[in-house]
Amino acid sequence: MSSKAKSPFETLAKAGMHTQEQLMKVKKANHTFFIGLPREISLQENRISLTPDAVALLVRQGHEVFVETKAGLGSKFADKQYSEAGAKIVYSPEEVYKADIILKIEPPTLDEMQHFRPGQTLICALQVGHLKKEFIDALLHKRVTALAWEFIEDKVGGMPIIRGMSEIAGSTVMLIAAEYLSSVHDGKGIILGGITGVPPTKVVIIGAGTVAEYAGRAALSLGAEIQVFDNHLYKLRRIKHTLGHQFYTSTIDTVTLADSLKTADVVIGALRAEKGKARHVVSEEMVSEMKPNSLIIDLSIDQGGCIATSEITTHAKPIFRKYDVIHYCVPNVASRVAHTATTALSNIFTPTILRAAEEGGVEEMIFTHKWFMKGVYTYKGGLTNESVAGKFGMKFKNIELLLAARV
Repeated sequence: MSSKAKSPFETLAKAGMHTQEQLMKVKKANHTFFIGLPREISLQENRISLTPDAVALLVRQGHEVFVETKAGLGSKFADKQYSEAGAKIVYSPEEVYKADIILKIEPPTLDEMQHFRPGQTLICALQVGHLKKEFIDALLHKRVTALAWEFIEDKVGGMPIIRGMSEIAGSTVMLIAAEYLSSVHDGKGIILGGITGVPPTKVVIIGAGTVAEYAGRAALSLGAEIQVFDNHLYKLRRIKHTLGHQFYTSTIDTVTLADSLKTADVVIGALRAEKGKARHVVSEEMVSEMKPNSLIIDLSIDQGGCIATSEITTHAKPIFRKYDVIHYCVPNVASRVAHTATTALSNIFTPTILRAAEEGGVEEMIFTHKWFMKGVYTYKGGLTNESVAGKFGMKFKNIELLLAARV
């Protein structure tokens, strides 16, 4: 009796066809952070990096948060609110600086740097314009990994923290201008804007970025006449399109700009530095030819200022006069509206911290995401930012080479 013919499937089965194992990427367990929020002591800073609601979210995710007592008062957040959110309130800098991640607004003072230890991470503003070499030396000596939040980008190359603070500064600057043009502050005694039968106030804005966009919108809504200067034509086109008004725009040349300044009531310096420090585009001679009691507000002062006569001032003493022109040069203008600014910062920091926890820690976040890596300026005893190194004539290490060495 002949045997039954085998099917092709039986042949394959007997040939030993088996499923093969495949390696799968194992998801890392979320890292937990120990975060410290010190009380700001410099430049009359009123902001804090995280709101109580943000702290509550982080604590629910397993993170530990220390808040130095009264750190949130300037932003109208009480210790009780942070305590109820799950943070531990501490009563000395020594305690809050025990944290692994120090989240600040202003750079620490040299006295505060004494509390740091090797391996900590510092996230704060850098403010290259009045940066001191001693501060960088202290970070390098302590082997602290430091990130400047004004350098941190998002996935599409934008700078979310700078954008947020610039929106606030641009919206606030016209309120400041109205205040110092008034007779109450010995200004010109004019209204910011215009009324029937009275010529409008003339506002010159140097720079065509986010600050200029929000300042220009506020000025136009009040009826002021604005002129915007910038060296990038695409920025000038963009701001005209965004604001939806016809107004004078020009690239920056000394003759045209000087002529505009002679008749200006308000001059707003809003140029962002392209290589670490803003350049002076308004000379001392130009300022000397401005009208008496006119007003300069230099919002680029945190990067050195774009007006030659600018000098850093504080919220306690915000103005000075030179050539009978009022100068307002406070670097942390957003601190005037600290509650709003804190909420804006917290909305950016909180998801970033949570993302870093998912990645396995700050170091993994740095070397996994180049947009976050761009914020790093010192890394474990090495200076990694070229513009900071150039300012002080120091050597720097390219952090992307450190990335290559890890692979």
